[in-house]
Amino acid sequence: MAKTPYSATDTIADSIRRDFDSLTRAERQLANTIVENYPISGLGTITQVAEKAGVSSPTIVRMVKKLGFKGFPQFQIQLRRELEARITGPIAKHDTWAQKAPDSHILNRFAEAVIDNIRQSLGQIETETFDASCKLLSDTRHTLYIVGGRITRALADYFFLHMQVIRKNVTHIQPISNSWPHYFLDIKKGDVLVIFDMRRYENSTLKLSEMAHERGAQIILFTDQWRSPVEKYSKFCFSAKIVVPSAWDSTVGLLLLVETFIAAVQELTWPETRARMEELEEMFDRTRFFRKFI
Repeated sequence: MAKTPYSATDTIADSIRRDFDSLTRAERQLANTIVENYPISGLGTITQVAEKAGVSSPTIVRMVKKLGFKGFPQFQIQLRRELEARITGPIAKHDTWAQKAPDSHILNRFAEAVIDNIRQSLGQIETETFDASCKLLSDTRHTLYIVGGRITRALADYFFLHMQVIRKNVTHIQPISNSWPHYFLDIKKGDVLVIFDMRRYENSTLKLSEMAHERGAQIILFTDQWRSPVEKYSKFCFSAKIVVPSAWDSTVGLLLLVETFIAAVQELTWPETRARMEELEEMFDRTRFFRKFI
């Protein structure tokens, strides 16, 4: 029996990952093909998609029904909606919310949307993946590089500031693409690169991730529910729901993830981190950087 179609905040990729273990071998082969260049890979004719995945057309029909769709046409309608959502600009986002917004105050509508985003975002994170990422971030044998984009640079700055206190060997890659080759001179196999990339995804960030991957860097990606194309080069990917009643997407879910990572890595490295913090406080005292009231 086909599943009940998921809510509008879900993506087909989310459903595929969630139900992957229940798929047959041929269906898994198809699922991997679709996710590889998502969502474009699922937008051809049923024959084209089947040939690309090396499966039969009936296999496609069976899999999309397992995902909760009546058939391949309905499956593709959802894919097109997701593609449109990925490339939507601020004006279109605002108009969509203006049409659907209930007659209540923006304070309540926005807060409810953010809380729902957080709940859904945290619910899809596997603790094993989170723990493995924290272990990687705390390993000072490898240099940690951090980079953001036009909007996400604020998250990258915030994450860098804290990680620089927590551990040594942390580098903030400036979001100016013509300066990136200088950083690549020092990236070695095993180094860790944290990338922040939300829709509309930046071509320069994708190229950076490709080049870092070629040099053997391990990439941790923070992205949205549609997932940046950088995911295909990532070792770990963490996505957060970002849609709110605004022309702009919300970064609250991603910020919550970032602060949780900061707390977890600090816990793993506390003896070293405490020593670094004490030394930093001594420097602040000597320079009188912060005002003291006693």
